[in-house]
Amino acid sequence: MEAFKLLQKAMLASAGFGLALGVAALPDTAHAAWEPKKPVEFVVMAGKGGGADKLARLIQSIIAKHKLASKPFTPINKPGGSGAEALVYANTAKDPNHTIMVTLNSFYTTPMRQPGIKVDITKFAPIGRMAEDTFLLWVNKDSGIKDVSSFVAAAKKAGDKWIMAGTGKGQEDQLLTDFLNTAYGLSMKYVPYKGGGRVAKELAGNNANSTVNNPSEQLGFYQAGKTAALAAFTPARLELFSNAPTFKELGKDFVYFMQRSVVGAPGMSAEAESFYRGVFARVYASDEWQTYMQKKSLYGGFLTGKRLKAYWAREKSIHEAMLKKMGEIK
Repeated sequence: MEAFKLLQKAMLASAGFGLALGVAALPDTAHAAWEPKKPVEFVVMAGKGGGADKLARLIQSIIAKHKLASKPFTPINKPGGSGAEALVYANTAKDPNHTIMVTLNSFYTTPMRQPGIKVDITKFAPIGRMAEDTFLLWVNKDSGIKDVSSFVAAAKKAGDKWIMAGTGKGQEDQLLTDFLNTAYGLSMKYVPYKGGGRVAKELAGNNANSTVNNPSEQLGFYQAGKTAALAAFTPARLELFSNAPTFKELGKDFVYFMQRSVVGAPGMSAEAESFYRGVFARVYASDEWQTYMQKKSLYGGFLTGKRLKAYWAREKSIHEAMLKKMGEIK
């Protein structure tokens, strides 16, 4: 559990740091000379319908609505290989100045798990952390499970026949599944799918027993009465799911967030990076983005530049410890 305790402390620190930074850190790029010469490829490290995909398409609409760029930002989903497809695509971009990517925590874990892709995350341009997304433990409403103790009893009885659906291998959902298996003595079977939207559908359709979806991915099914939130991996209860206690309340001192950051392809010019940092700072400060953060239970302030790189270094170290504990890397 040491890796999990380390993660909990660092995540709390980063959440507080981001909130303290807030809009005060918006870069002054009013005089940036560089502008896109063609549509910008906005690569998404996940499939359609998931949290990252929804975020990218919302950002696309905010940029267009407020005319923050002279050229459109076009989302391109590349979910293969737990984000490896997207990482390799952006890492070898033919036009770095017109290639950006929205990242998850697989930004850290996939290069460690798949060294053959030869991706060094420090080479990406640190454009902006837009938020830290939250996680809850979900079950189908028809299961009759109403709390974590009932969940544990049912999962323990089912053994490895209990299906926990998630996104990718060695990614956020599997890390949380490993935590639950370890903390409660379970042996749930983890089944990966391409994208959180698909995972949410599998649970709603009773093709999986549980998930650890982000609120934005499961919200529609939750509001339709098809799924239930049992507990949150957050430091305090989420306003939208006030009946779901935190795992800390339940005696498990564990918190976990997922970064929602935008990076530029390696080789991006300083002028282009400055332009994108200005665009995403304005997106973060927009009413639309602030409303989205509140409605989707997102945490954190805008991070960019050296502070974002420092955040990456800290999170990479934490995830390395977790992957070693799981036996995913040596």
